[in-house]
Amino acid sequence: MITKRGSGILLHITSLPSQYGIGDLGSGAYQFADFLAQTGQSFWQVLPLNPTDQASGNSPYSNISAYAGNTLLISPELLIEDGLLGQRELENSPDFPEGRCDYSWVIPYKNKILESAYLKFRQNGKFRNDYENYCANNVEWLDNYALFVVIKKHFGGKAWSDWDHKLRDRDAGALKDMRKEFAAEVEKEKFLQYLFFKQWFALKKYCNDKGVQLVGDIPIYVNYDSVSVWVNPELFKLGQDKRPAFVAGVPPDYFSQTGQLWGNPVYRWEALQKTGYDWWQKRIEHNLKFVDILRLDHFRGFVAYWEVPVAEKTAVRGHWEKAPAEEFFATLKKHIPNLPLIAEDLGLITKDVKDVMKQFDFPGMRVLQFAFYEDKPDHPYLPQNYIENCVVYTGTHDNNTTKGWFENETNGRDRERISHCLGHGAAVDNIHWELVTLAMKSIAKMAVFPMQDILGLGAEARMNVPGVPGGNWEWRLLPSQLSSQLIEKLLGLTKSSSR
Repeated sequence: MITKRGSGILLHITSLPSQYGIGDLGSGAYQFADFLAQTGQSFWQVLPLNPTDQASGNSPYSNISAYAGNTLLISPELLIEDGLLGQRELENSPDFPEGRCDYSWVIPYKNKILESAYLKFRQNGKFRNDYENYCANNVEWLDNYALFVVIKKHFGGKAWSDWDHKLRDRDAGALKDMRKEFAAEVEKEKFLQYLFFKQWFALKKYCNDKGVQLVGDIPIYVNYDSVSVWVNPELFKLGQDKRPAFVAGVPPDYFSQTGQLWGNPVYRWEALQKTGYDWWQKRIEHNLKFVDILRLDHFRGFVAYWEVPVAEKTAVRGHWEKAPAEEFFATLKKHIPNLPLIAEDLGLITKDVKDVMKQFDFPGMRVLQFAFYEDKPDHPYLPQNYIENCVVYTGTHDNNTTKGWFENETNGRDRERISHCLGHGAAVDNIHWELVTLAMKSIAKMAVFPMQDILGLGAEARMNVPGVPGGNWEWRLLPSQLSSQLIEKLLGLTKSSSR
């Protein structure tokens, strides 16, 4: 249940302004937090914060760890303040493009900076006690994560199932030998996690002190080639060779005749059940330490999920498998009584999914862009049909911007429906504010807008096109776009909407 009526902005950390090629946890993040406070916003929603890689298109939804932070988001500015970098080490930075993130430049540059920070840490011993306390408090996941990253580099990036069989099968002696031989590399990975969380928690405190809550995002699945599966193979449907027997996806629908084949291993829910859902409980508790509210991606998969035999090339020949949703969420609620979750319930949602959401009082999502494609006065995404306990969005990270959508994805009949809903004609120059206002004035307790819609940007500013492998997750905000006129307009709308 959402207790507070408010509004907020969806902007991932990578999209923040920064002179280092990618948004980070430095001054750009604090300036954006100030913008949120100045405009009366209550929420800042981000995408998953886990490590990303180029092989997966830099997607934050594709990760090698359910716990680790993305070290590309560590701020060099803050490292200078901490005495872990000198200004000289940042002088010969590439001429990064404005307004977008070029990961092919960013990754080697950031890795070089982080290597320098680690060497300085080794030399001067500053933060040693704080670092060791962090390691002790996170030992359950951190040691395995750091070792996984180091072994993966040692084997040239190969998947863990292709490692030497003793390391693949986590032979205690082989793991001990690797820890000893690569002690410095393992320590570096742990130190970089320390830096990420140190910077993150400082930002979270700053936001919370200004009355802004952080909304995180947790993907339902993890990558097969991840520390999560390497350490817990018994929790996933793997074959005797420890490779996936079934993978996740969604069945054919209006958007795709062959469905979507995601390729992540699916859970062995009966094995999770025997442990009291311990893996999931710890994962959610960990995430709730550094955000205030969590969006559960692909919520319907906790009720029933589409599994596809691994040999299939499309998702057509999959089948539904039930998951023990009621027992699972009841168990979570015992450990986390105030379970602040938003259910990502987009797409074809069946009654059993709605029943679970209602039973546990989880708010679902309403996306305004989806409301106008059919003549249906009772469409659940039309503002007049909302309930209080929901979160309304103009669009999400997977949608076109509202302006781009209106220009490129609506026809004459769709625009008539939009105009009917607005009570007047809809025009491309102002459509973003029209939809933002509809959402703001609605009964929904929570309203969230991609920053691109607050700025009225077109399709060129889209964050992600699902199913397209390249060119995603690159859009970035420019400092000049946070103008005094924008602050005044958004604050006025927020106040007049009682948010």
